[in-house]
Amino acid sequence: MTAIVRVDDEDIGVDEFIRALKLSGQFEGLIEQMVRDKLTVHAAKKAGITLAQEEVQERADQFRRVQGLHRAADMNHYLDALGVTLDEFEVFITDSLYQEKMMARVCSDAAVQEYFKLNSPKFDSIEVSHIVVDGEGKAKELVSFLQDDPDSFADMAREHSVVDTREQGGVIGKVLRGALKTEVEAKVFNAAVGDLLGPFPSADRTFFEIFLVSAKHNATLDGEVASEIRRMLREEWLMARAQEHVIEAR
Repeated sequence: MTAIVRVDDEDIGVDEFIRALKLSGQFEGLIEQMVRDKLTVHAAKKAGITLAQEEVQERADQFRRVQGLHRAADMNHYLDALGVTLDEFEVFITDSLYQEKMMARVCSDAAVQEYFKLNSPKFDSIEVSHIVVDGEGKAKELVSFLQDDPDSFADMAREHSVVDTREQGGVIGKVLRGALKTEVEAKVFNAAVGDLLGPFPSADRTFFEIFLVSAKHNATLDGEVASEIRRMLREEWLMARAQEHVIEAR
C-alpha cells in the first residue's frame, strides 16, 4: 500500500484516500473536472494551439512566486515533498495553458456576441419578490389580502414568509430565465409589472409560494449576461467534446 500520510504509526494509503473521496461525494466531481481538463487539452492540441517556451516559463515563475518559492532549491524541495517530478510539473503548467487558450477561443467576445444575437430572449430578466408559507389556506388568504393592498407585500413577507428572504421583505431580485421552476417561469415572465401570482405549490404541497413582479428588463449584453453565456458556451462545447471520446470509469 502506498502511504499518503502517517498518523503516529498508522498509514493512510491511496486506497483509503480514494474510498474517503467516494463516500464523501467528492470523487465524482474531481474525476469530472479532470476529464474536462483532459478533453480541453486534447482539443487544444488538435486545433493547432501552440505554446511558446517563454509562456511556459512565465507561468512556472508565476507559480513559484505565488507559492513563495524564490530559489531553485526551494522549488525542488517543494516538488520533492509532493512527490512530483519536474517533468510532471511542466506537464501541469503546459496543460493549464492549453486549457486557458482553448477556452479563450471557445468563449471569445465574438462567440459571446453571436450567441447573444441568436438567443437574446433567454436573457430577458425580471425582478421579483416572493412569500413562502406552509399552508394552502394561509397562502390564499394572503393573496386575497394583497390583491386589496399590494403595497403591503414586503410587510406580509416579513411577517409570514418562512424563508430567508423574509428579512428583505421577500425580495429575490433580478432573475434570468431558467432560475425559476418550469411551471412557474412562464407565468411569471409573461406577467405585467405589479402582477401578483400564485399560490404555487411545492412538489409535495407542503409549501406554497406567492410572487410579485416588480420590474421587467429586456436582454442586454452586460457583464452578468456575458459571464452566463461564457458558462453556457463552455458547457455545450465540453459536452460535444465528450461525445468524441471513449470515457470509461475504472
